[in-house]
Amino acid sequence: MSSDLIRVENLTVGFGGKSLMKDVGFTVAAGEVFVILGGSGCGKSTLLKNMIGLYRPMAGRIFIAGEDIVQATGDGKRAIQRKFGVAYQAGALFGSMNLIDNIGLPLEEYTGLDAAARELTARMKLSLVGLAGFEQRMPAELSGGMQKRAAIARAMALDPAILFLDEPSAGLDPITSAGLDELILRLARNLGITFVVVSHELQSIFTIADRVIMLDKRQQGIVAAGTPADLRDNSPNPWVRQFFNREAP
Repeated sequence: MSSDLIRVENLTVGFGGKSLMKDVGFTVAAGEVFVILGGSGCGKSTLLKNMIGLYRPMAGRIFIAGEDIVQATGDGKRAIQRKFGVAYQAGALFGSMNLIDNIGLPLEEYTGLDAAARELTARMKLSLVGLAGFEQRMPAELSGGMQKRAAIARAMALDPAILFLDEPSAGLDPITSAGLDELILRLARNLGITFVVVSHELQSIFTIADRVIMLDKRQQGIVAAGTPADLRDNSPNPWVRQFFNREAP
């Protein structure tokens, strides 16, 4: 974790001229598991969608590996987006395709690999997430946890340096969620992938996060940053301590 792979500067985001958060800034180091958290409606997923270029911020800059995705357009923007993969909360797998075709789709669209090479790569990605042997299954035949794993495999198809995960543990039972946490840690440690994870699942956050930022709807920005344990035990903000200790106000 020697260098900043992502840098967000003076970011203001919102809709229709109304801001959700103002003047937000932070960095994410290479190889880090970085978690964005906060209460409902604070803008966690909106921030992520600005970071991946789906939304355009009202102000500010977002650098991915030194390149500003906010200012980039056309092929330049697509080149930046090739550097990361995204797994959305609902998985977003194509229901009419089996798993190997789902994972092979980005390879077909963005590479010159032939069909045999695409299939081999897709099989390798499914194996990395623990889904070897499920290549011919349709998404509807999978459990929620397996769909999340398949979505991560597809996000990894182009060997990105960064994976963005939106609420990966949402809707999963504790055992399945713990298995997904272990997968994230294994991919980060063994492959050096940098993770940016939106989550409000405290147990998962304490398991996977190297560092977190906490957003607050009322203050329209970051109210805390650091390791989960440090914020739980030492934050000067009572609300932050309550959040991390699951205490009623």
